[in-house]
Amino acid sequence: MAKRKRGDTEAAANKTTSSKKHATAADGNGDSKTTSGTPKVSNLSETPLAATPAARGNHPVSIQIVTGSYERVLHGLTATISAETLSSADGDAPDGTTSFSDTFLFAAHSAAVRCLALSPHAEASKRILATGSSDERINLYTLSTRPPKASTKPDLPTLSGTKVLENKGNKELGSLLHHSRGVTKLQFPTKGKLFSSAEDNTVAISRTRDWTMLSSIKAPIPKPFGRPSGDTAAPGEVPAGVNDFGIHPSMKIMVTVGKGERSMRLWDLVKGKKAGVLQFERELLQQVGEGKYSSGEGRKIVWSEDGEDFVIGFERGAALFGMDCKPKAIITPSPRSKIHQMRFIPTESANILAISTEDGRIIFYDINNISEAEEAQTTGEAKTKSKPSASGSIPQCPPIAQMGGSAAGLPGRVKDFEILSIPGEPAAPMIFVAGSSDGAIRLWKLSVSDLTASQSETDGTEEAAVESARQVGSLVGVHETGERITCLTAFVMDSPDSTDEDDEDDDDFAGFSDAGDGASDSDSE
Repeated sequence: MAKRKRGDTEAAANKTTSSKKHATAADGNGDSKTTSGTPKVSNLSETPLAATPAARGNHPVSIQIVTGSYERVLHGLTATISAETLSSADGDAPDGTTSFSDTFLFAAHSAAVRCLALSPHAEASKRILATGSSDERINLYTLSTRPPKASTKPDLPTLSGTKVLENKGNKELGSLLHHSRGVTKLQFPTKGKLFSSAEDNTVAISRTRDWTMLSSIKAPIPKPFGRPSGDTAAPGEVPAGVNDFGIHPSMKIMVTVGKGERSMRLWDLVKGKKAGVLQFERELLQQVGEGKYSSGEGRKIVWSEDGEDFVIGFERGAALFGMDCKPKAIITPSPRSKIHQMRFIPTESANILAISTEDGRIIFYDINNISEAEEAQTTGEAKTKSKPSASGSIPQCPPIAQMGGSAAGLPGRVKDFEILSIPGEPAAPMIFVAGSSDGAIRLWKLSVSDLTASQSETDGTEEAAVESARQVGSLVGVHETGERITCLTAFVMDSPDSTDEDDEDDDDFAGFSDAGDGASDSDSE
């Protein structure tokens, strides 16, 4: 009986082997094809799960959030959004489907944390986090891009009631002492370079491979004449420092704005030299809300996705510039409110700018419609000739939608926010992670189609567009941190099954080499 069973097994094995050989011979080359009628199945270990739409659609999305605060605390937490929340319609998100867990919480600096920056997602296992503070230090960390594994041990009681889930992939690298004053802005334009600006009027370029400072751009100290009243400079000094900088997507041009200067400075990153200085006109400053006793200095800079336009933000307004550095439109929140952060939404169909304000709103503007408004206004001025426009010669950009604010019962100011897209799912809604000074982190979901619908509904005059800017987005999660948030950054985490990708370091910015001493500009223009 045993011999008969063994014989049947051997016969079945020989039959399976012959069928495989027949299928290989039919294919001709015998590479990776299968028999006819059987679909080809790729190896899931070769493709990260985050880039697979079918796999991501049935699994929750994990988001790593890092916040800085006035209390010198660096707070990291993981937000997990369920698949039902992402697939549900706006306003129909089920309650309790977004969970938060703390990953790290410690005093990273001896002063308030002012800025954060994340390196591009070049490796599948880690990203570099840089933190800047008023204590002149730049701290560096590595953050794991995979969500932490759930612990089998019982949860320890916490004062906040939030679950603690430590990620062992998060490590500290060290500190950089490239500046002598407080750090104001950090940015990773590529995975190989770190740009940092500070109140010492310098922009430092560091190499991430060994964290060597390759060069330092020195901006001139502004003249003390016409010093604005109420500035924060020490007695006997003038307000100085780089408020913000913006790097063109081509990595060849950089624009900076500084304290005490009513101008913007252009820098050639290929040669590492100054490219020019452009003064803000009085008419432009008046339209953005900078009066006689205001500083008139730019505070924020952001480039569009295609690199054709950039926006400079002031205290209560913003101005849209083209590549020729001429103003194209004025952006002012209505009712007037202080601007805290500006970001472009990563979409291919439109250039939509998102601005967070003091009254808790995130307002959306479509800068592609500026050309039509500008043409209409130019035609009207040509007809009237000597009659100037009541709103000035620069057209206004009307809002198309808004999110949050007093209309939604959320009046607290939005200090910083991030816009996240789910990898591998272009039809999935975007996730907005907003941090407020009251310590609340709010997660919103919003589809680009909703903004397009809002734009079609608000076509018309500027006054009608301001009044009809409707509420969009759906609130999917709120977490109270207990700190006064000053800055925020976030990214979508990978799946635990994703593999590492070893990419070689690139070498951009040819003007900044190891042998160069850097660019300096000692002229006070």
